[in-house]
Amino acid sequence: MADLVTGDAVTLELRVAGLPSRTLALAVDLVVQLSLLALGLVLVAWVFSAGGSPGAQAAVTLLTVVGVLVGWPTLLETTTRGRSLGKVLMGLRVVRDDGGPVRMRHALVRALAMVFLDLWTTSGIVGGLSALISTRAKRMGDHLAGTIVVGERLPRGTAPPSQVQVLMPPPLAGWAAGLDLVGVPDGLALNVRTFLHRAPSLDPAAREATARQLATELAGHVRTPAPPGTPAEAYLAAVLAERSRRAHAGGAGGGWAVPGTPSGPGPAPVPPGVSASGPAAATPPPPPTGTPPTSGAPGFTLPQ
Repeated sequence: MADLVTGDAVTLELRVAGLPSRTLALAVDLVVQLSLLALGLVLVAWVFSAGGSPGAQAAVTLLTVVGVLVGWPTLLETTTRGRSLGKVLMGLRVVRDDGGPVRMRHALVRALAMVFLDLWTTSGIVGGLSALISTRAKRMGDHLAGTIVVGERLPRGTAPPSQVQVLMPPPLAGWAAGLDLVGVPDGLALNVRTFLHRAPSLDPAAREATARQLATELAGHVRTPAPPGTPAEAYLAAVLAERSRRAHAGGAGGGWAVPGTPSGPGPAPVPPGVSASGPAAATPPPPPTGTPPTSGAPGFTLPQ
């Protein structure tokens, strides 16, 4: 597994797909696409062989070409969350830069870039050079869509941070339900998820410092102050768990749909002492169950 290091010096356990595996996956996808294209063109020619205007035949031919070159890969990557036939065979998947699943807009940008930049109109020169120059083997479509191709075949018992469940601290559930998380960057969310995944193995002092640094940065995007006395690590877990819940439910906020994360519609129940509509609480919440507070920290308070 190759580690990725973000700008915040957080190590991400994602195995970036190399150029050879991506090339083989692309070759399989091209065989499928060319077969579909040939079949479609033959059918169009057969339908119009009995009669019909040349203009109509040209229009149907164009729709067939666009449907195979753009519509097919867009539909496939959207419905399979980043996999194509070639990627399935090679054990690859397209994910967002933050490790989350791609959606239709990402798949569409990648498909359009494949036609106009990476392959069809440039004979693969632009896409090949981009993948060779990029440290993450990104073609132009990946740069434009904000995606990356990673390997899914990890060693047994190893799970990437994007697939690790983040539990909601119960005392913060009501507060988190009212947050506006649209402005949280995907990259920052991945850094937080990676930290929570690796926190138990970190030195206590480094764990506390990193939690406070990430919480302060995240607070600048969330803006709603946390209840007084909230530990930094609990704050990070609450925001990320709520972000994942909304993504799983198809709501705003983005993020990876974590297996096992509550995904029911509507706000979570408001625990005693926590306000769902404001930052204040009647009493400081106790340390959340399952989320250890930072060592020796009196409680993280968001900057006002």
